[in-house]
Amino acid sequence: MENYSIVLIILGLMIVLSAIATRIRIPYPILLVTAGIAIGFIPGVPTIILNPEIVFLIFLPPLLFDAAFNISYKELRNNWATISTLAFPLVFFTTTAIAVVTHYLIPAMSWAMSFALGAILSPPDAVAATNVTKGLGLSHRTITILEGESLVNDASGLIAFRFAVAAIVGTSFDLLKAPFQFLMVVAGGIFVGIVIGRILAFFLLRVYNNSLIGISAIALTPFIAYLVAEELHVSGVLAVVVLGVTLALFSGKLISKGTKEQNKSFWDVIIFLLNGLVFILIGLQYPLVIKNINHEDILQFIGYSFLISLIMLVLRIFWIFGHSKNLKKAIDKRTQNIMGFRTGLYADEKIDWKNSLIIGWAGMRGIVSLASALSLPFLLSDGTPFIQRDAIIFISVVVVLITLIIQGLTLPLLVRALDRSEQMKVKQKI
Repeated sequence: MENYSIVLIILGLMIVLSAIATRIRIPYPILLVTAGIAIGFIPGVPTIILNPEIVFLIFLPPLLFDAAFNISYKELRNNWATISTLAFPLVFFTTTAIAVVTHYLIPAMSWAMSFALGAILSPPDAVAATNVTKGLGLSHRTITILEGESLVNDASGLIAFRFAVAAIVGTSFDLLKAPFQFLMVVAGGIFVGIVIGRILAFFLLRVYNNSLIGISAIALTPFIAYLVAEELHVSGVLAVVVLGVTLALFSGKLISKGTKEQNKSFWDVIIFLLNGLVFILIGLQYPLVIKNINHEDILQFIGYSFLISLIMLVLRIFWIFGHSKNLKKAIDKRTQNIMGFRTGLYADEKIDWKNSLIIGWAGMRGIVSLASALSLPFLLSDGTPFIQRDAIIFISVVVVLITLIIQGLTLPLLVRALDRSEQMKVKQKI
């Protein structure tokens, strides 16, 4: 069967399963992943091998651009204190924690390999978070924090992964220069996003009344921004995110109201298809990974995966609660004037314990982690095989599935339980 026929069949199946998920009221990514696993084990099903570079190029730019374009810049700025601490310090802290546990659990796993696994699994996925939380009635601020975090932490996680892989293969890595290189990668990605955003703005002004050309230009530019940034060895993810936010800021002046409506409809369809395809492809990779693993190690690796998933969840929950407590103290101190009266000016920045718990629980992993794992090199710099590559990929895939299925299925239950608790307290007060 030709590859395009397989893709069409998968897309058709994805649409049907998404409709079923809507009917039975479960997040459709979970059903798609489960179906992908089941299909992959059916005898005679053609093998579909994901090329990591293609995954990064085809899926990441449009998905990140759409999320960045639709996020409120004002809300992003107002919640930057929370978003930044989740997207940078927590990612690196989680990377380190996973690396330490992995290094001491798996004897053959060097520090560089352990840090590579930590960098693969540390950033929660934007696609998973937004789709699982959709329709749960979460506050706009909570959704903004989750989306904003996922937009930025992909960049920090991928940069850490790039450094870890360089250390593994023994090329172009210097620990003392790493912080400076990190800043250059971040700054470069932001610069590329701004420059290409300005170029796109200049073009859109000159085709203001031509919706077909305008929408086509908007659809193509995220891929260009990503490719240019990666060619310059800076963050393609940040370039796309900055491009989306920049365009959103000035979209009212750059495109007409009619074009904006058509553009939204176009992106709604594209993002739905890409989201569905991503998650079903994640499931299809699981049987392929198992074939390359010693069957005697499978149960042990699954146990490690559950332990890593638990560590990530506990660290995330403690981190967000600690941040919420520190944020409350800072706001209380900042909002008190010289007369001793509180102005309440920044009170809406506080995060209560319920939303802190939801944000902590919503840290699912997804396509970015899978694509990063699959992009690990087959050979080291001296030409010897990368023996632990399959083990890292296997653990990564299992952790992605655990977070999607367990946290994804229980998150709606958690939200409903918290809502009922709030309603009971209101009734008691009445």
